[in-house]
Amino acid sequence: MPEPKIILQLPIEDRSSLSAFVEKCLLEKASLIAIVGNGCAETEDEIDGLIVGDGADDSRFITTTSHPDETLEEVIEFASWWGDADAPTRVIRL
Repeated sequence: MPEPKIILQLPIEDRSSLSAFVEKCLLEKASLIAIVGNGCAETEDEIDGLIVGDGADDSRFITTTSHPDETLEEVIEFASWWGDADAPTRVIRL
């Protein structure tokens, strides 16, 4: 099964759900989390921290990108070209 590509559309209404979202992406073996919207660079840093944790588990890896000056449609197009073209792309709001 192809690894899913996830687009996280900001703003996040419930910041407490971010950790569970990242863990779900890791379980699903997502290949990409692309973040779009105001504050996306800061949210990318936060997600990177949640993925890496203390750095002891090198199997915890997902490529993250932030897209501060792009529309959702542009990020969807970017994700469609990322990795496996047959992998599903999902837009998520938290």
